Amino acid sequence: MTSSRVDRLVIVGGGTAGWMTAAALSKTLGPTYSISLVESEEIGTVGVGEATIPMIQQYNEALQLDEADFVRRTMGSFKLGIEFVDWGRKGDSYIHGFGKIGQSMSLAPFYQFWLKARAAGNAGPLDDYSLNTVAARANRFLPASAQYANSPLADIAYAYHFDAALYARYLREYAEARGVTRLEGKVASVQQHPESGFVSGITLEDGRRVDGQLFIDCSGFRGILIEQTLATGYVDWSQWLPCNRAAAVQCERREALTPYTRSTAREAGWQWRIPLQHRVGNGYVFCADHLSEDEASARLLERLEGPALMTPKILKFVTGKRNLFWNKNVVAVGLASGFMEPLESTSIHLIQSAIARLTTFFPHAGFDAVDIAAFNAQSHFEFDRIRDFLILHYKATTRDDTPFWRRVRDMPIPETLQAKIDLFRSNGRFFREQDELFGEMSWVQVMIGQGIFPRRWHALVDSFDDAAVAKHVEDTRRIIQNCLRVMPDHADFIARHCAASAAA
Repeated sequence: MTSSRVDRLVIVGGGTAGWMTAAALSKTLGPTYSISLVESEEIGTVGVGEATIPMIQQYNEALQLDEADFVRRTMGSFKLGIEFVDWGRKGDSYIHGFGKIGQSMSLAPFYQFWLKARAAGNAGPLDDYSLNTVAARANRFLPASAQYANSPLADIAYAYHFDAALYARYLREYAEARGVTRLEGKVASVQQHPESGFVSGITLEDGRRVDGQLFIDCSGFRGILIEQTLATGYVDWSQWLPCNRAAAVQCERREALTPYTRSTAREAGWQWRIPLQHRVGNGYVFCADHLSEDEASARLLERLEGPALMTPKILKFVTGKRNLFWNKNVVAVGLASGFMEPLESTSIHLIQSAIARLTTFFPHAGFDAVDIAAFNAQSHFEFDRIRDFLILHYKATTRDDTPFWRRVRDMPIPETLQAKIDLFRSNGRFFREQDELFGEMSWVQVMIGQGIFPRRWHALVDSFDDAAVAKHVEDTRRIIQNCLRVMPDHADFIARHCAASAAA
């Protein structure tokens, strides 16, 4: 057995993807590895990935970041879930909350008992039985605490909203303190080995050459290495996810500092609201076949809660993925690897999971093809299953008020998604496949929230009589209401523990 280390790493591109990669690898690999990051101040970043899902805590904990300091430095707030307004039909609203719904009884999950109680008129909306969704509606927040053992308060799942540019700056400080070298400049050319085609180095516009063994492409939609150099190719998912533009703008915050992201369905797409301590991030994700860029920007500005702090920025994209996420000695991370619209806040998670996967498959100098194939297979599976979850939001609608909504309501969908819907419609069953990102509670909340109900509940529920089922459901609601009384107001919690000095 021989050891041939890959110890010269070059990251092309900064922003959230670049600095998350640099920070994680500098922490994991240690000071004996050379890590260089090339970025240009002249090239802006997309900067809309400001909402996250709970797995971000694992990343921050791996870096040993102090939560209060991180939230303070990024003008952050906390996130218990995502509210979806007008998706299943106009006038509807539900919350896809993180974490658990109720308490299982016997071998069936709680929502199966809720289905039976609902049929008998003994249950309220599903939102009433999750601490996350109830607390979100009440603008309450409290992190999980062992102090409340055997209570829903001991197991609260949450994520964050933050300023992506400030997060990148925060991680840059972290990475540079651990030896990462930042090089300011634009890539002028890329050098490849004449026989293998592997990237051997990049040359900057000022003539400097940066050599390396492993190159990580964080250059965003441009894909300087993965696409412009290696011509990896792209899988286009526009037939299922037709939105291809986003108008993004920041505004003053006038509404409450809510502990959730809001997604409101609009005439040709949807609008996001991400509340931070010092402002609100807003955007209109839309399909250019049904709405012009000028119209989208105008309608977004009309619907802001406070004065705009900038002119809307238009982002153009095609939802999809690279044919290969790892090609030769180049690994694509972030937008260079593909794009998922931010409907379920997966952008930053996909950066995080790519970094974790790269760490798992970190190569020797030989770059074994079997390892690269396994990396790519896992990446494809993750992207495909997230794709299906996003498509569900569009497909599960009865809206017919605009051409856009008629289009997505009637479109054919992937067989993998149709199989999940059919199984749930039968007896309310859902099975998580391998390590797909979204689990049972996420799928159940979106399907029920948008009007997909099972024809029957799980057969095991019928081993309990109606009175026992009704009591279990009501006890769950009462326990959650009791927990809510313990939780402080979200804004008050931030003011006491992690307020940013420059916050408005």
